[in-house]
Amino acid sequence: MSEKIGNPYDMDSSSFDAEIYLEKLLKDCSLKQIMDTEAAVVKDTQTLHSDMQTLVYENYNKFISATDTIRKMKNDFKQMETDMNLLKDKMSTITSFSEQITGTLQGTRSQLCKLSEKHSLLKRLQFLSSLPAKLKALIEEKNYGQAVQDYTHAQKVFKQYGYQPSFEGIQSDCDSIIHNLKKKLRQEFQTGKSAQMLTEIGELLLQLDERAPDMATEMLNCASKRLHDQIVMLQDQTERDMIEFVDMGIEGFLNDLTLVITSYYDMFVAKHYENERDDFQEQALKDLNIFLNLNIDIYLTLVQDRVESDIGFGDTQVMLRALDRLHRRLLAMRNICRGIDIQRNTVDIIINAAHQLCEAHQKNLKDHFADSLSSVRLSLVSAKSDSAAGSNLNDLITNLYVSLIEKVKGILQDLLVFLQTEWSFNIKSGYKGTLCVESIRENLLIGFLRHIAKVMNSFGDTSSSSPPNLLLVLSKTCLEMEQNGVHVLVSKRMTCSKICLLIDLLALSQITLVDDLYEIDSENSATLTHETEICSEMRETAQSLLDTFVRLQGLNISQMLRKSVETRDWLNCLEPRTVRAVMKRVVEELATIENVVASLYDYTGTARTHEASSDSSRKTHFSNLTNSKQQFRSNWSNYTPSQLEPSYVSNIYRLFSEKIDIFTSVEFSKVSIVTGIIKISLKTLLECVRLRTFSKFGLQQIQVDTHYLQMNLWRFVKDENLLLLNFLLEEILGSAVHRCLESTLMEPNAVEIICERG
Repeated sequence: MSEKIGNPYDMDSSSFDAEIYLEKLLKDCSLKQIMDTEAAVVKDTQTLHSDMQTLVYENYNKFISATDTIRKMKNDFKQMETDMNLLKDKMSTITSFSEQITGTLQGTRSQLCKLSEKHSLLKRLQFLSSLPAKLKALIEEKNYGQAVQDYTHAQKVFKQYGYQPSFEGIQSDCDSIIHNLKKKLRQEFQTGKSAQMLTEIGELLLQLDERAPDMATEMLNCASKRLHDQIVMLQDQTERDMIEFVDMGIEGFLNDLTLVITSYYDMFVAKHYENERDDFQEQALKDLNIFLNLNIDIYLTLVQDRVESDIGFGDTQVMLRALDRLHRRLLAMRNICRGIDIQRNTVDIIINAAHQLCEAHQKNLKDHFADSLSSVRLSLVSAKSDSAAGSNLNDLITNLYVSLIEKVKGILQDLLVFLQTEWSFNIKSGYKGTLCVESIRENLLIGFLRHIAKVMNSFGDTSSSSPPNLLLVLSKTCLEMEQNGVHVLVSKRMTCSKICLLIDLLALSQITLVDDLYEIDSENSATLTHETEICSEMRETAQSLLDTFVRLQGLNISQMLRKSVETRDWLNCLEPRTVRAVMKRVVEELATIENVVASLYDYTGTARTHEASSDSSRKTHFSNLTNSKQQFRSNWSNYTPSQLEPSYVSNIYRLFSEKIDIFTSVEFSKVSIVTGIIKISLKTLLECVRLRTFSKFGLQQIQVDTHYLQMNLWRFVKDENLLLLNFLLEEILGSAVHRCLESTLMEPNAVEIICERG
């Protein structure tokens, strides 16, 4: 600031030097800059001149207004001075008159005071003489307060002059009237209809020397009887809905209770009584707390019983609206009755209702799931054929999932009503409420998912008589629930099949939806079940059901093969001219099973590449296999029985077959499932052949049957399982050779012709 003041180049400074400024300007600036500076200086000068003119005009007007004001004030002060002089003269006159009156009355002042005291005494005596009649009139007018006030005022006079005979009769009449008034006030006190009335009557009785402890006890006893009548009346209102029931309780029971509490508090707790013991107020507050909590507990127990009876039958929204009204009323009672602790509230009832509603919904979910499974079983039983059933499996799964989705969504939305912001209570704010919300996820949802896995797993029990297709449907259901995780977005899976889309919706509507809706952080919780645990259970259940399906289908086919071997006379067989019908039936059954399985596991259509190939390619493929085994078959025809027994070739294949695990868990693919069934079937056929003795033609019939199976079963297995298939078939043929009395095989060409002819 000091530099600015002493700067000769600053026009706003007092040290500004025009000559120096001009020399510097001419020296440092160009012509254009000098002209611009000149224009700016001229403009600033004109602006400053205009501002100064405006300032002068404004101050001129102010000076004119001030002059007019001063002129008016001079005139006003002249009039005021005249008035003050006149007032001064009048006050002097008043002072002189006052002095004259004081001098005149000086002698009679003491006499007037005595007369005034006598007049007051006469008035009081006159009041006492008319007091009985006045009290009766006030009582008839129900002006009890004025009657008590007059009586208490008269008591002072009675204490002073009551010993005189003339006042004894008046006092006796007044006491009799007040005694009757006390009885009447007690009756009205016991049936008081408003807090104000109870307070007024109680204060009047206390003014009439009623003991405060007795009054407090009597008030609570009378109130208890009245409130008990209200409870009995509410117990009979079972036909009313929840809102009407709660409204009746609020307008009846709680209103009466609030009336008693406020009146009692105002009379016995808020006031101090000198004649009572020091702990009277403390004891009165303690008795009031006991009385209040006892009756609140009785009423809320009645409400809880009603809520429990309505769970699962009434509207949850209506129930919570009624409980919200009750909660607001109890909060208002807490605010009104300060210093009184209401131990029980409606939040516990609401949390208990949420738990019971979860149990009811869980039962409904289980019943719904059982009905859905019954519908699926009925649909499978009523299917005309297995192929038709296979085409309807996707529809059955779709219907099952749609019904589950809608049911679960509806239940979650129904339970979400407990967390609406419009309610005065907030069950998540407390520890019990948080546990309640978490139990919705754990007990209801996770429990239901585990129930699904348990029920589905029970169908895989070997003692159950479940249809094979039902096992396949349930296994596929569990697999899809495991594969489509709970965090997969529906929009990202729009390219999937309809079933996958519905599975995603189910997963999202179960775990992710409940975590989002109820704001549950299941990822960071140590007590909540993670979705991977449920997925693992679903996976295990799916695997168990699929393994049971494979074993059941394998046993069905094995039964046919076993009967076909055991019921045939292999020692008296004719020369084979065709393939046995049971082998054709086995191939047909496997083809049917493959179609059914493919309807669920063949999504892309590439798994059946063998079927898509031409017949010529099939023959070429098996011609290679036939050529590779040609030497082996010719050897079977040329060996004698003595030479066949020590054959190392048969022993090698037997070693390989013993290493084959027949009852392993299958993969979730069409080829693996069908391969598992084929292994069980061929293993059964092998064991049955080992127990029979064959003639020459019996052996040749086995040769034809195994070759037919080799020609038709290759398309059901993968390339890496073809060797396994051939091992089993050749082991069957080898076992028949060992059990044959005349081990002579047919020519391969003849076998080919018979099998081609079918």
